Amino acid sequence: MSMFCYQCQEAAKGVGCTIKGVCGKNEDVANLQDLLIYTLKGISQLVLKAEEANVQIPDTSHFIMNGLFVTITNANFDDAAIINQIKTGIALRDEIKAVLSNAGLALEGLHDCATWTPANDEALLEKANAPEVGILATENEDVRSLRELIIYGVKGMAAYAEHAYNLGKSSDEINRFMVKALAATLDDTLTADELVALTLETGKFGVDTMAMLDAANTGTYGNPEITEVNIGVRNNPAILVSGHDLKDFEQLLEQTKGTGVDVYTHGEMLPANYYPAFKKYDNFVGNYGNAWWKQNEEFETFNGPVLFTTNCIVPPKGDQGSRIYTTGASGYPGCKHIVPDENGMKDFTEIIEHAKKLNPPVEIENGTIVGGFAHAQVFALADKVVDAVKTGAIKKFFVMAGCDGRMKSREYYTEFAEQLPQDTVILTAGCAKFRYNKLPLGDIGGIPRVLDAGQCNDSYSLAVIALKLKEIFELNDINELPIAYNIAWYEQKAVIVLLALLYLGVKNIHLGPTLPSFLSPNVAKVLVDTFGIAGIGTVDEDIKLFMA
Repeated sequence: MSMFCYQCQEAAKGVGCTIKGVCGKNEDVANLQDLLIYTLKGISQLVLKAEEANVQIPDTSHFIMNGLFVTITNANFDDAAIINQIKTGIALRDEIKAVLSNAGLALEGLHDCATWTPANDEALLEKANAPEVGILATENEDVRSLRELIIYGVKGMAAYAEHAYNLGKSSDEINRFMVKALAATLDDTLTADELVALTLETGKFGVDTMAMLDAANTGTYGNPEITEVNIGVRNNPAILVSGHDLKDFEQLLEQTKGTGVDVYTHGEMLPANYYPAFKKYDNFVGNYGNAWWKQNEEFETFNGPVLFTTNCIVPPKGDQGSRIYTTGASGYPGCKHIVPDENGMKDFTEIIEHAKKLNPPVEIENGTIVGGFAHAQVFALADKVVDAVKTGAIKKFFVMAGCDGRMKSREYYTEFAEQLPQDTVILTAGCAKFRYNKLPLGDIGGIPRVLDAGQCNDSYSLAVIALKLKEIFELNDINELPIAYNIAWYEQKAVIVLLALLYLGVKNIHLGPTLPSFLSPNVAKVLVDTFGIAGIGTVDEDIKLFMA
């Protein structure tokens, strides 16, 4: 096979992509991403050696964080950019080795990922295709499964840590754990039980990372508030913003003030509409379109340029690529990539001027959708919610957070939401909400039946809400709450959300539309037996099961 990748829900045939990724990445990009992870593992091993010897070395935390983010599904398809990142990593790795050598440390017993050095680009590409670099280098299926589960969790953690970093928040403990976890995947002495424990520890640091990002977002832009989001358009040239990074969004809004150019959100950027700080911008119109996988058709009718602040990129069709700009960890060949200056500021002049030359968006829908139910807003409604539960007006909450995707099987989540009893409420976060956030599901005593907390990282809000309800109802176990978990997943940020929920003690989570391909039968059995993880069935069967 020319590549092997099974990190996302769309892994070919439910096994893995071996020729080209369903996401659109080719074999070169897939193998280069593996080589970047391989390089990060080598750096991590050296960082731990430096720590043990108490030797000061160059800071690696942001490079590791960003490198992990680059390899997330649908984030970066630019092989040249990934090659440059690998070269930077090798230079950083060798700088650390020099410092350690100068300190008198014998660099023995290092893994190949900490020692290999390419003579030229051709040798680098050859290494990317080498069997020792890829996922299948770990022969034991169960060990491989656990190692990849940890790595994918750390990838999701790194994505959230990067957003917090962009807002001035970081954690030495979280950064060190990422190093520890990457280095641990090189350790052949670790038992399956030790890897399971490390998996749960990954969940613990996932909670910490999402809490850090929540503090960064709300501390900078205010607590999300109940908001009616416009989904129509105005007759001005405009820029569409996709991804997750609020700092990028803020800088673009600031630079478009008074230019006559409007700004709209798309996909996972929808929750930007809920933050008070962004409501002061007159040219911030609302949200255009739906989840990431519909972008080719929706970018066509939008007409204006599109800024990707992170994943999820779908390979553009026709001349759409000429209107796509990337920044941060995202990238696509031939698309303009905007980099920050030494102060972290980005110049969006080019995309703004580009927008002025293009037609306004074509309206594809109109009206409003309601969101903004993060933990602070729900706490403000706590008395109302608790009364509704006590009186029986609300029988059950359904956490339907996570990701959306292209598969027809995901229609299950729309049908599930439509068929839920009228005395139930959906708690959601992430782009999974686009399967049901425009349905006329009504409300219960003024409480909307779909409470959208925000982006996938705002699944933290849903956990905080659950823990608060546990406290209010004086329960001993979070699983005693009238809350069921029916979560859709797609990529690695969903993996860290899942591990975070498991760490918090949540059990009986249903995960779909398929269970991850990277779970070996034995590892899947551990999750089933220990945590009650299950897949999905039919809508009717699952609703009966959940409501029993």
